[in-house]
Amino acid sequence: MSVVQALYPPCCCGILQIVECGHSAMEKLGFTNFCGIDAIGISRKRKSLLKPIMAKEDDGASRIEDGHQVKKPNGLTPLANHSAALFGKNLSEMSNIGNSMNICWHECPIQKLDREHLLQQKGCVIWLTGLSGSGKSTLACFLSRSLHSRGKLTYILDGDNIRHGLNRDLSFRAEDRSENIRRIGEVAKLLADAGLICIASLISPYRKDRDACRALLPEGNFIEVFIDVPLEVCEARDPKGLYKLARAGKIKGFTGIDDPYEPPYSCEIVLEQKGSECTSLGDMTEIVISYLDKNGYLRA
Repeated sequence: MSVVQALYPPCCCGILQIVECGHSAMEKLGFTNFCGIDAIGISRKRKSLLKPIMAKEDDGASRIEDGHQVKKPNGLTPLANHSAALFGKNLSEMSNIGNSMNICWHECPIQKLDREHLLQQKGCVIWLTGLSGSGKSTLACFLSRSLHSRGKLTYILDGDNIRHGLNRDLSFRAEDRSENIRRIGEVAKLLADAGLICIASLISPYRKDRDACRALLPEGNFIEVFIDVPLEVCEARDPKGLYKLARAGKIKGFTGIDDPYEPPYSCEIVLEQKGSECTSLGDMTEIVISYLDKNGYLRA
């Protein structure tokens, strides 16, 4: 019995198939001495298709029992099981998630710990939340630059930037704001799983939405940073002129004016401005980096 693992037929987008056949059947497939890769009636272009093909001569014969391939008498696992390992941990476990039907989770041999070891850091999400004008985006850039100078890989998910693409279909109604945060939370989760230090910078006014994002990640991987700057200070800054428009009634549902901001009950870091005293960006950056260093995020 010969077991052939091949791209068959060539027009099937490179899907790997398992073919079990005797020597007579091998001739029908166009091969006479497969181990020597001698082909009958195949042009040089067609021979190039043989490069990804693997063949294995075996004295034993596999058999199918109850839909499963049984091990060979010599104790070797059939080749089909190896190909299944390449494409998924368990292809028979189908799920229905939300509106997605008949889907399955595919595992990869390279996991988060492997990526973290490669990057020499631990993947996590630093979630910067606060009123518009509190300095979230500016702090995110300072933090990213400081970590980059230390050889750490970061990526910023800025609320306004994400609305230019992924979330361009969402408004600022309460339900769309929740969906905006949910999507960004899922992206942040993927970046953290990739081993990156993800910095999410957005108002995220509702406590339940931030908590839902926290729940997406393993315990300790979500670092909530509340930039606690009073409304009057943010409004005096008004870097985008949005408070002025909101006060004039030209923007509806603006956080802090006619829509609430719910501060965290408990978060990992609070960067508070008291009265006219303002903590410098450098100091705020060092507070966050000190937390990361103390808790082991800057090493694998």
